[in-house]
Amino acid sequence: MAGILYLCICLLTGHVLLRLCFPASLRDTEHSFSGGRIEGGRHPIPAWFVWFPASFLAGTLGITWMVYLIAYCMRGLENSLRFANLIVMGTACAVFAAGYGFCFFRRRIAWKARERHPVSGGDLVFLCLVSVLGLFLMWYTFFVSDGVLYTGYSVYSDFSPHIGLIQSIAKGDQFPTRYPFYAGEDIRYHFMFQFLAGNLVSLGLRIDAAFNLPSLFAFLSCCMLLYVLAAKITGKKAAGYLAVWLFLFRSSEALFDFLAGIPEGTGILEALTQNTEFIGETPNESWGLWNLNVYCNQRHLAFGLCGILLLLLLFLPGLYSMAERRKREKKGWASGIGVLFLTKEAWLWADIRRAAAAGVLLGSLAFFNGAAVIAALLVLFVAALFSDHRLELLVTAVITVVLTLLQTVLFTEESVVQAEYYFGFIAANRTLFGVLDYLKSLLGILPVVVIFACFAGDCVVRRLAAAFLAPLIFAFTVSLTPDVTVNHKYIMIMVMLAGILAAGCLAPMLKGRTAIRFAAGVLILMLSATGLYDLRTIVVKNGAERSIRLSLTDPLTVWIEENAGADDIFLTPQYTLNRVVLGGAMLYNGWPYYAWSAGYDTDDRAEQVKRMYEASSVEELDALVRANEIRYVIVDYDARNSADYAVREDVIAAAYGAVYQEGEGIYRLTVYDTQAVLQ
Repeated sequence: MAGILYLCICLLTGHVLLRLCFPASLRDTEHSFSGGRIEGGRHPIPAWFVWFPASFLAGTLGITWMVYLIAYCMRGLENSLRFANLIVMGTACAVFAAGYGFCFFRRRIAWKARERHPVSGGDLVFLCLVSVLGLFLMWYTFFVSDGVLYTGYSVYSDFSPHIGLIQSIAKGDQFPTRYPFYAGEDIRYHFMFQFLAGNLVSLGLRIDAAFNLPSLFAFLSCCMLLYVLAAKITGKKAAGYLAVWLFLFRSSEALFDFLAGIPEGTGILEALTQNTEFIGETPNESWGLWNLNVYCNQRHLAFGLCGILLLLLLFLPGLYSMAERRKREKKGWASGIGVLFLTKEAWLWADIRRAAAAGVLLGSLAFFNGAAVIAALLVLFVAALFSDHRLELLVTAVITVVLTLLQTVLFTEESVVQAEYYFGFIAANRTLFGVLDYLKSLLGILPVVVIFACFAGDCVVRRLAAAFLAPLIFAFTVSLTPDVTVNHKYIMIMVMLAGILAAGCLAPMLKGRTAIRFAAGVLILMLSATGLYDLRTIVVKNGAERSIRLSLTDPLTVWIEENAGADDIFLTPQYTLNRVVLGGAMLYNGWPYYAWSAGYDTDDRAEQVKRMYEASSVEELDALVRANEIRYVIVDYDARNSADYAVREDVIAAAYGAVYQEGEGIYRLTVYDTQAVLQ
């Protein structure tokens, strides 16, 4: 109940912040950015299609950061997280009660007098379908049944550090936060969404609800904001629906390449139904790197996308006002340059409150999803070149950078990112034409439709295309981490935004003659066929029968939860998702990919693990254990059969007392406490 109350407080807080800090124009869902009425249906888009997701985003950022910072300041005290929740939630409830009570009894604001719009049939169907899809994706891949946690096959790998973070945070005293797969040092992973889920677990929500509910709200909010943004850019509801469709179901050549590769004599339906893997010929397609699976295993990505979409709703009017002013001026390049750079409207801010609030919001996202912050700055930078009130965007960018740096100083001892030039992303042939061929395979006909939209559209469409292209260029030229594959998020952001332009081109065709409508239908099918088949693959790869199953009441998991502190470090084999991770244990060196891709020196840790497990004397072992601040040592089947070291369990058993043991023979698992030194 307390966890549900927390989410409600986030929503209410966000609603207040929305009214105090952002202009009323943000909630204008009746008119396009060009000023005309949005076409489609008898009723306009309800204003709460913006204020609900915006309130969820702003309120969750504000409340979660307040809880974290207060708990951080109280670190060292027992139950610091619980006290922080009591302070923040209690204060928020008191303020809401006083504020709304004053409005109701003193000002007599009648709800019927507020601006309200009935929901059209199309909007209602859209909302229901997106909600059902979100519910399915989140709970189908991660759920609890009869005390057993089921983690889907297509997500369990990424969920290993996520679940480790959530469970370690839920213990309530992990301040400052540490990375569970590289314990003992700073955290370089954007972890605040996991902190939100861990805090909800500490407030009584079961782990699946604690992770799935915020993920569902983020997914739903992203789709709602994308719908509104696309409708306001194109002036058509149909384009809004279509933009969300293209966002959910990707354009790619993958399905057509798969069909072309079916062996002779094999039926198409047979091949499609027997396949159980994600399709595609570009590198790492088997990971589900480009489809809806990403929003299942990277739950914080949709939350970050909400921030990008909200800022575009705030600042794109400046691009349209600039275009309108240029139309009113005399033609000629000199006049155009003057309007762009030599008028006060081009530079001076119109609403400094909007700029500051946007900067705080975007800066607060840095440790929720850093890629979304970078992508937002890239898109807004290009858009600012053709927009009025550039100083607003500058203020937003400065505040964002300052807040990001402050968070980096708070959480990390070294820079989170190491930027370097890296051309080609993960294309097999990292040359210009190799990259173009890679994009052709990856994106299918989407670039062709977008290019046609640019030629058919006005100057605003072309400027939007330039801004939306910025994350793609960044992904193919810059690497911020040891694993450049993580740049795929920038490409997905570009695809989401480019889908708006494609939808704006295709939506009018749906109202044309029969032949034109047929052509539009064929194009939409070609743009989304691979994504639709990917959804079928997600269904096949997950579900109860294909999931990693962990009992929430497993004796080892319960023992770790009850006996190990959030800062106690475990020396273990290279675990991924297992009973130890579910207990919230902090691993000295878990599966190395997770820590390596975040910038940690896993090779040095691997050498230390080898030396500790192979120590030939009690004195040598104890010196290494003390130097690496190990509290518990686990010896199990994986340790005994490791190809990296030959474990000396006799030395470990002679040095430390066994505090937990189960199993027999080679399957025996023993936990040794390094503070229980044998005499």
